Amino acid sequence: MEPPKIITDGLVIRAWQPEDAAEVARACQDPDIQRWTSVPVPYRREHADFFVAQLSPTKWQDGTGAPLGVFDEKTGELLGSTGLISISDDRTVGEIGYWTAPWARGRGSATAATRAVARWAIDELGVRRIVWRAEVGNHLSRLVALRSGFTMEGIARHDIEDRDGTRRDTWVGSLLPGDPTDPELAGPEARRAIAFSRPQPDLFAATRGGEIKLRALEERDIDPITDSSNDPETVRWTTVPHPYRREHAEAFVRDIAPGNWLRGVGAVFAIGDPEADAYAGLMELRLHPTRLALADVGFVVPPQARGRGFAPAALSAVCAWGFTALGVDRIGWWANVGNEASRRVAEKAGFTFEGTNRRYLDHRGERIDAWAGALLASDEPFNGRTPG
Repeated sequence: MEPPKIITDGLVIRAWQPEDAAEVARACQDPDIQRWTSVPVPYRREHADFFVAQLSPTKWQDGTGAPLGVFDEKTGELLGSTGLISISDDRTVGEIGYWTAPWARGRGSATAATRAVARWAIDELGVRRIVWRAEVGNHLSRLVALRSGFTMEGIARHDIEDRDGTRRDTWVGSLLPGDPTDPELAGPEARRAIAFSRPQPDLFAATRGGEIKLRALEERDIDPITDSSNDPETVRWTTVPHPYRREHAEAFVRDIAPGNWLRGVGAVFAIGDPEADAYAGLMELRLHPTRLALADVGFVVPPQARGRGFAPAALSAVCAWGFTALGVDRIGWWANVGNEASRRVAEKAGFTFEGTNRRYLDHRGERIDAWAGALLASDEPFNGRTPG
């Protein structure tokens, strides 16, 4: 195959040259490139020399790949890497891969280059399916793929092997001939990728006793979560394990909650009290796996924090964040029929009670009826807010 020279959107996309090695070596010192790609770690100059002078030309010669560099059209500065990292024998399927130099991020070069390479692969090589995959949690790579028109197809379990031999799950997407590549079409999925690519935010809400803080769970929350999860009311109305042991809380704080954020499926917030930011409850927003406009909430308040207005304030704050940062349109609430405390919290936060769903919830081995309610982005006081 003959490498192309693509000029688009202020970029030059071309085959690698030996003189590019120094800048490749500099870029690949970046922790994010090392974290999310398969480049050697530590990355040395000889790795860059081999990549640009031997590996890349060989892939072009034998038709197994199409590695390309991305450069600034005016200055010639290296901006990133792109291209097809593999091509099937019949040239109908190619897998795209890319990274962006740390000094070039935020300029849209990765999206522009990905779209250009995809067009070239389809129009010139005759590729009929372009595959994108990234380790689950690499939200910025997912954002580029979404903005380039790729359709997310799901999760491939244990799809890649890490440097230490650990098998990792990947997100998988594809682009086919005729698919739109307008970056604006990504919509709520792109907004979520942006939100989850950042650290979990702190949210704040006013209560009559002072301002509460909603934050990511911390190690100091393990013991109070353990204690409060054995409270009789908590056991009665929730499905927490019973008896609740410290290892349950350890798994929740260290694995489950951060795993939800990593995968972009939801967020678990600890409610910090106004006095010392001590644990005063949990507030969770869970995103629907396929219907991007939908989410639901769950919350638990320990005995010492009840009746202080923390839960309604925290629920309102989390819903506002879901509407603005994630583009959610409807947030549902469900509770066991008879859970008056949960219903009061939901209604104080503006949820509209919608009725009873018969045999809707699984509760400790049986199907039970559930009260249902919802809050919409168009409901007061949320309508008219500018998405963040």
